[in-house]
Amino acid sequence: MPLPDNISLGYVHLRVPDLSRSTLFYENILGLKVSRQDGDTVYLGAGENDLVALTEHPGASYYPRRSGLYHFALLVPSRRDLGDFLRNLVENKTPLQGFADHLVSEAIYLSDPDGNGIEVYRDRPRTDWEYRDGKIKMATDPFDFDGVIAQSQVGADWHGLPGGTTLGHMHLHVGDLQSASAFYQDLVGFDLINADYPGARFLSAGGYHHHLGINTWNGVGAPPAPEDAVGLRYFSVVLPGEEPLAALRARLNLAGTQFKEREGGFLANDPSGNGIKFTCQRDQRSV
Repeated sequence: MPLPDNISLGYVHLRVPDLSRSTLFYENILGLKVSRQDGDTVYLGAGENDLVALTEHPGASYYPRRSGLYHFALLVPSRRDLGDFLRNLVENKTPLQGFADHLVSEAIYLSDPDGNGIEVYRDRPRTDWEYRDGKIKMATDPFDFDGVIAQSQVGADWHGLPGGTTLGHMHLHVGDLQSASAFYQDLVGFDLINADYPGARFLSAGGYHHHLGINTWNGVGAPPAPEDAVGLRYFSVVLPGEEPLAALRARLNLAGTQFKEREGGFLANDPSGNGIKFTCQRDQRSV
């Protein structure tokens, strides 16, 4: 059963070793604002949306060649917003991992102080997307750096990512592409959008270019990271109401997939151990 067209992603919850250091980065470089703190967890967002939660785990380490976060992607409302973000990165001499024009979007890649991958991007209008054999065309083409930064407001103070910024998509390392695809397509209900990239699949609901990317680029059979690892705790998928949430719960239960009930929804793991909170409430709390 497919997911409703109007699902969205809520926020991504990360484990970090030094909460103060990470909070400074997410405020000053990424341009988010702290909305609240609950014990050892800080929530940051743009406008009314919480987009990132950071939980401190002193001594948390990075484990290579594991399943987990490849990157999370923040979607800004316009090309000008992307240009303002890029200008701030340049002025702060922030190290970057890359740029790309994906035909459907323009993207900037970087990482936080602990190596958590981040993408900040803007979408082209859906009317400009191209299709081949009924599938959305995507690519990794050169990024128009000059054109994007020319959209920014020269000399204006940057006040961070604007209201309307959302968690546009998640991209995950998995240990096995077939079992992960079966989980996200057959059980959760995402549609397969693109399988042209070796070792990767892109999935979505409602015809979006992708809400979720999965890949085996950390190695086929990559095991889950341990609980003291830097990185992903879970990300949230927001369904439009109790009825589709209950239907998803029933599908997972019938398939024997274990999950834990939490306030406003439930927490499950994909076959590679990546955590997902399914909810129908935009205002979410730590689990």
